[in-house]
Amino acid sequence: MSDHAPSAAGTAPEDALAAALSGDPGDPGDPAGQAPGDAAAAARPRRSAATRAAILTAARDRFAADGYERATIRAIARDAGIDPSMVMRYYGNKAGLFAAASEIEVHAPDLTDHPREEAAARLVRHFLERWECDETFTAMMRVGVTNEAGAERMRGVFAEQIEPVLAAVCPVPEEAPTRAALVASQILGMALCRYVLHVPPAVGLSHDEVVAWLAPTIQRYLTAERP
Repeated sequence: MSDHAPSAAGTAPEDALAAALSGDPGDPGDPAGQAPGDAAAAARPRRSAATRAAILTAARDRFAADGYERATIRAIARDAGIDPSMVMRYYGNKAGLFAAASEIEVHAPDLTDHPREEAAARLVRHFLERWECDETFTAMMRVGVTNEAGAERMRGVFAEQIEPVLAAVCPVPEEAPTRAALVASQILGMALCRYVLHVPPAVGLSHDEVVAWLAPTIQRYLTAERP
């Protein structure tokens, strides 16, 4: 099974077969998915969204288990319970699927709108809440520790979304990349123990306890003049 998108000439029959096999009537506006009545029209986007969600969940698990190179569209489709052509239809090829599966929005808090000495506590609490409300973070942690493509994606997230936030509060802005790496060592280390490895003491800590243990060290990384 090729991981490249099918040609335009071969897409329509394959999509029709895939829709029949998966029960997904297609995207809104797709002639193959048209059905009479408002109820059928409303069901299309819901089914499409459910299919995409199933594909992305299966993709994250498969990339984590097999790595980017060994993971295949066929295996991901099997895990999602759909025909492989549906994966190609929505994401084009394996590279497009990986990009979608690894999309992460950290939504890091603005650390300049509160007292500086509270920055680390706010950051730790924010990440705890993000890890626990968005399983993408845990899935990408698994991918990041098993293959280079996932690791590169995680590095990009920190460079693009975390370093600018830290640069606004650290005393030497040009040291933001180094300080971000130190902060990551604490936050990602706890996430690995708590959400991936499920180390009992780490899992058992309350949010307040995690903040109490990590925040002083992270505060030093953020605002100390020198080690």
